[in-house]
Amino acid sequence: MDKINGYGIQEAKALIDFVSEGKKRGESLSRLFGEYGKRCGRAAGSVRNYYYQFLKSEDARAKEILRGKRLRAEKIRAFTDAERDEMLKKILSERSKGYSVRRSIANICAGNEKLMLRYQNKYRNLIKKQPALIEETAKEMGLETVMPARRSDFLQRRLEREINDLYDRLAVALREENDRLKKAVERLTEENEILRRAGKTEKGA
Repeated sequence: MDKINGYGIQEAKALIDFVSEGKKRGESLSRLFGEYGKRCGRAAGSVRNYYYQFLKSEDARAKEILRGKRLRAEKIRAFTDAERDEMLKKILSERSKGYSVRRSIANICAGNEKLMLRYQNKYRNLIKKQPALIEETAKEMGLETVMPARRSDFLQRRLEREINDLYDRLAVALREENDRLKKAVERLTEENEILRRAGKTEKGA
């Protein structure tokens, strides 16, 4: 069976169609990833990763499936090693005070949800791919182990839930802002129409 990045062509098309229709209804991406994952027996995080990978694909078949869908991925600014290390030290410092990962990141980001999402995604990847780096940095800072091996899977799952919640909140905020702008445009259009009619009346008087 022909595949695009691991999905069969029909499943890839089904995912893109599903997301495209969901976005037209104003649904958040995280909710769509979760719903699609349940239908197809895939983890929401796995669906999300595939979706963004698909949007960046240079495969001609992928480009054809995306044609006319108006789906695009925001450019993600990668962490430099210095930024990663600084972020990690800040998180570990907060963790050493007894805060959860979520609270630690919230404290560091001062309520900036986009920055929180960026930090949580990066920290999640470190837990999954570079747990030794977290332990080594903690030891360098003179801190006790902050991520015992037996808790790594639990932390991974919890971070996944928190990241999905952040995606939902950001999507709602964006939708509310779009609604506000739409109403403002409608109001201005009505005012312009009233002024136009008033101008015609004056000319005819």
